[in-house]
Amino acid sequence: MKVSVVVLTYNWPSALGRLLESLATQTRLPDEIVVADDGSGAETAALLARFAGRLPVPLRHVWQEDKGFRAARARNRGIAASKGDYVILLDGDMLLHPSFVADHLMLAERGYFLQGGRIKANHEESARLLAGGHPVFAPWARAHFHEFDGTRRIYAFHQPFLARWKARSRRGGRVMSCNMSFWRDDLLKVNGFDERMEGYGAEDRELAARMGNAGVHRRQLKWSALALHFEHASRAPVDVDDMSLPNNRLFRQTVEQRIVRCAQGIDSHLAEFPS
Repeated sequence: MKVSVVVLTYNWPSALGRLLESLATQTRLPDEIVVADDGSGAETAALLARFAGRLPVPLRHVWQEDKGFRAARARNRGIAASKGDYVILLDGDMLLHPSFVADHLMLAERGYFLQGGRIKANHEESARLLAGGHPVFAPWARAHFHEFDGTRRIYAFHQPFLARWKARSRRGGRVMSCNMSFWRDDLLKVNGFDERMEGYGAEDRELAARMGNAGVHRRQLKWSALALHFEHASRAPVDVDDMSLPNNRLFRQTVEQRIVRCAQGIDSHLAEFPS
């Protein structure tokens, strides 16, 4: 099985460089890395040109013009350009455990997609990691374990046996596109992310809802696929669940109408990236 890692990035080359370094040292290397770029400048392009010559796997840079927060479209273009049977989605502000890719593949199963989390490193730890420090994947890591969208302390170590039990005993997990994986043909079936959703939030939850409507269920990853997240200012609204927000209204429509396939999605990019 060939696996593609699709990385979303926007104008943070130092973080992206650390992520690529951690991808290069995986116990199971991906078959390719596709950087889905939401309009970064020349510094990111130069970084990727340097990495392309020294990574052990092919690297592709898929750029789109900066017209505001268009993560859904950027990810769709990255997925369209990918060639793997299986796709792991990542954000470019993460640092990975060496078994990250292997863990996703260990738990990949037809009829499911996988939802991982992120250990939210605090400011001091993020600075240390960005400066080249060695990552700590343990309950004593300097991280914000209390935050609602971060990995809890109890799950912050690697234990494949427990990970297998958890993934098969419970469905669910908070939806976050910074650490997810799918069979590529399942993504094509639902037409990927809904590109009407611009600005921060809900495009990942909406995709997960359509996956569920299509009969593809979510499994959560605990004690596996560990990733540290670098602290930075967030563009999230005060209340991400505010149903008056445009993206949340589209999400609610998908849930209520049991929509499976979005009209404005990945199919518009497939001709640009032929197999």
